[in-house]
Amino acid sequence: MLAVHLVSFFFSKLQEDPTKKVDRFLHAMRLQDDQLTDISKRFMAEMKKGLSIESTAAAAVKMLPTQVRSTPDGSEKGQFLALDLGGSKFKVLRVKVREDVGIRKGGVELEEKTYPIPKELQVGRADELFDHVSESLKDFLHEKNISPKKKHPLAFTFSFPCEHPSLDQGLLLNWCKNYRVRGLQGKDVVKALKQAVNRTGDMDIEVLAIVDDTVATMMTCGFDDQCCEVGLIIGTGTNACYMDELRHIDLVEGDEGRMCVNTEWGGFGDDGALDDFITEFDREVDAASLNPGKQIFEKMVSGMYLGELVRLVLLKMAKLGLLFDGHVSDALRTKGKITTADVAAMEEYRSGLKNTKDILTHLHLSPSPEDCIAVQQVSTIVSFRSSNLVAAGLTAILTRIRQNRNLRGLRITVGVDGTVYKTHPQYSKRLHKVVRRLLPDCQVRFVLSESGSSKGAALVAAVAQRLTSQRRKVDEALSLFPLKQQQLQLVRSRMREGLEAGLKSRGCTIKMLPSFVYHTPDGTERGKYLALDLGGTNFRAMLVRFKRQKSRLYHKIYTIPLEIMQGTGEELFDHLAQCVCDFLDYMGLKKARLPTGFTFSFPCEQSGIDTGTLVSWTKGFKATDCVGQDAVSMLREAIKRRNEFDLDIVALVNDTVGTMMSCAYEDPQCEIGMIAGTGSNLCYMEELKNIKKIKQSNGTTNTNKEKLEGEEDENAAMEAVKSDVTAEKSKMCINTEWGGLGDDRCLDDIVTPYDTEVDIQFEKLTSGMYLGEIVRQVLLDLTRRGLLFKGHVCCFVFPLPSDRLALLQVRSILQQLGLHGTCDDSIIVKEVCGAVSCRAAQLCGAGMAAVVDKIREDRRLDRLSITVGVDGALYKLHPHFSQVLKETVRVMAPQCDVTFLPSEEGSGKGAALIAAVVRHRQEI
Repeated sequence: MLAVHLVSFFFSKLQEDPTKKVDRFLHAMRLQDDQLTDISKRFMAEMKKGLSIESTAAAAVKMLPTQVRSTPDGSEKGQFLALDLGGSKFKVLRVKVREDVGIRKGGVELEEKTYPIPKELQVGRADELFDHVSESLKDFLHEKNISPKKKHPLAFTFSFPCEHPSLDQGLLLNWCKNYRVRGLQGKDVVKALKQAVNRTGDMDIEVLAIVDDTVATMMTCGFDDQCCEVGLIIGTGTNACYMDELRHIDLVEGDEGRMCVNTEWGGFGDDGALDDFITEFDREVDAASLNPGKQIFEKMVSGMYLGELVRLVLLKMAKLGLLFDGHVSDALRTKGKITTADVAAMEEYRSGLKNTKDILTHLHLSPSPEDCIAVQQVSTIVSFRSSNLVAAGLTAILTRIRQNRNLRGLRITVGVDGTVYKTHPQYSKRLHKVVRRLLPDCQVRFVLSESGSSKGAALVAAVAQRLTSQRRKVDEALSLFPLKQQQLQLVRSRMREGLEAGLKSRGCTIKMLPSFVYHTPDGTERGKYLALDLGGTNFRAMLVRFKRQKSRLYHKIYTIPLEIMQGTGEELFDHLAQCVCDFLDYMGLKKARLPTGFTFSFPCEQSGIDTGTLVSWTKGFKATDCVGQDAVSMLREAIKRRNEFDLDIVALVNDTVGTMMSCAYEDPQCEIGMIAGTGSNLCYMEELKNIKKIKQSNGTTNTNKEKLEGEEDENAAMEAVKSDVTAEKSKMCINTEWGGLGDDRCLDDIVTPYDTEVDIQFEKLTSGMYLGEIVRQVLLDLTRRGLLFKGHVCCFVFPLPSDRLALLQVRSILQQLGLHGTCDDSIIVKEVCGAVSCRAAQLCGAGMAAVVDKIREDRRLDRLSITVGVDGALYKLHPHFSQVLKETVRVMAPQCDVTFLPSEEGSGKGAALIAAVVRHRQEI
């Protein structure tokens, strides 16, 4: 008894401040930011659970993929029929998306008619319901004078939970909104509609898409705002959808692009995740519902339940004597007597207290002014909790989008529909404020859907139609690149012909340059060797120690300034000498005269292992007075001018030969070197007897006396062969310079119009330096045809991205180039890059097949086992490139077992090995 008096005394003290009294009574509904952040994290965990194959079956938040892969870009056009079914009425519409009008300028015209759904059909058989829908559709066509004989594309808004195996299929999971139709759960809704249309007759309908109202809302708002990638419904029910990255959706095959996911977030909390936030009033609402224990989040948030929550609070407070002097009317005891519309009316800014008094009076209550203030505060707290919970869920969705796209901030638009959001005077402001407070780094814009979900469904169909047409045209363009078997055979035979011709004479398209490297490493190499590597903007100096088939490498990298690259030759080689001096000083070897291999990756004609005349500069070098000069002599002269150290330069090699030698040290079967990077080239060990343009004087092994001869001196060349065989020189590494294949237009049969804008030379079809330009030509063509970037053509230079790049990185590259494309644009760009690079791999594979088959036939083997040492960014950074290359070689050279060995140390180590091999042979 004492306790009762204390409670009465306590509450009597609060009677002067009715809002404080309510705040104390409903403290569990007053959620703070830390609690909202906690709820948001819980919802993120539920989203992840729902999207995982392992856990989706047990997930309360279903996370249903919708098969909607793109939002509108403004280029959609056409005329569509639409059905909108989700309540006691449904609508039939004709939707015209105006042609040739871009985003923000475009228009969507709607003609609609509403048809009632009798209650008996809502709880009857599925065929009865859909027969009614189909007959109403036929009535609409007749009324609007729409020809029933013509095929009409149709979009279906079906606002019940469905699984979507495809865009035009929807398997009903369960009914809601007082529908209990028999015979459809687990079955395809679209199939049921089509069967009903067939029964009705005289209509030709093609159902392109079925979506729920949340997705349709996002699409409606997305037509006017391309940043809209979230749809939100806050009305009688509540739900949200968003565009997620496919690679994070386990439930759908593929990882390219995005797909809209219908969260079905009303089920959040069904597994107990919200138990510590559920009040006694929420439990009462749930217990009295048609589906106890289900849709817990929805019952805390949506318009179907807000009025009932307020009624239960008022009833409890009245029973405790905290309102209406303890009087409880029969109306206040009756379920449904306070609606969400009443809640909104009580919160009106100017007339809220008057509305509150009128509503309470209608409930046969006699409220005091303090009662009205308290009741208004109850409505505010209940609706504020709803907007807070929605904000927490939306924060989780936006955080997931930002994290999945690896962004620090996010600029995004949320399309919103629903009676609570539209009619409640304070709801939207509270929601916006809380979301922005919880996500300070994100720019979130809210757009109200004016045209409803029917327009959105038609836009889903319009987008699907646009993507289908776009896909067909893009596929036609890209079909020019994959090479058929017959074309690969042609490339292989032309390459073989070029190899044979280049071995016989000078001036051929495939140069077949002798390297004067006669031996690959045999594992007996010992000692310390210096390797110098010049092939780009960096110069690398290395010390390599060989011992017991192992090597240790020490190196330093030096930058070549642009003014040195484009200055005089003397300045360039003086700079190289200075770098070597620094490296030797660093290693404590300045007084040693080490055997040195010099990798000089520019076109050279060699007349010996330690000489090479520069044919031309590439890669941005323009140093004067170098072309036509011996690169080794220029370096020796620079060393003499410095007069601080001396080198024994015993070998000049290019990077292809260096790569082969480096890999041959690891694998004795390596007799081919390949570069697949900025440039494209190949070398291999050729039978010396086949190299008709080498003559050797008097059978000597002195490499400085070897000469290049024309094919007219074939007899002398054959005598040289005999001498070389005697001197144990049966093979020589040939630098093919195979990039020249096609100079005589022998590849015209396989080139595309895009290639002719660049060149039809083999290297320009296969090397990284030129593939980006081919990609650019394709993208320009697709853009001019309106298939990319909305047809906005601009000047850009496109770098060929790695296949490992995520679409987000591709999109980042596009943005850096001033191309603000959509996700669909990024997918197409990546596909273009893949088609161009895969063709390059096929071409290299066909060329490689010609080389290995030639080696096999020259050695009269039934089967050849051989290893290829490979270097270059295309091979190493493009997984598809290496796979396509290997598969092409396998198919094109079936009698050869070819192993590919990536070079770990590059051509520098190879140059040191050549120096070791040369010095070892001279000592012998």
